[in-house]
Amino acid sequence: MTTASSDGITARYRETDDERVVVFERDDRTAAVAQNRDGYAMLKVRPSVDGDELERYYGFDVALAHAAELLGVAPAALPVPDEAGDMGM
Repeated sequence: MTTASSDGITARYRETDDERVVVFERDDRTAAVAQNRDGYAMLKVRPSVDGDELERYYGFDVALAHAAELLGVAPAALPVPDEAGDMGM
C-alpha cells in the first residue's frame, strides 16, 4: 500500500487479487476509484472501497473529478500516489 497526503486529504493505493484501487479520505468522507488488475477496463467510482459502484469512466481525470465531488473538494486537491498515476484507458 502506498499513501499520499495533502491539505487534509489522504490517498491510499493498493492492489488486490482483482483490482487496483485508490481510496481518498477527507474528514468523514471517502471515495474510491478502482480498475481491474490488468489495467485495461473502465474505472469505477464508489463511495467507499466496498461500496456500490456509482459510475464508470474511461479517463482517470474524469473519475478523479467525481471522487473530488464526493469529498467536496476540487479535483486538483486530490493527492494521487505515483503508482495510481497510470490508471484509466
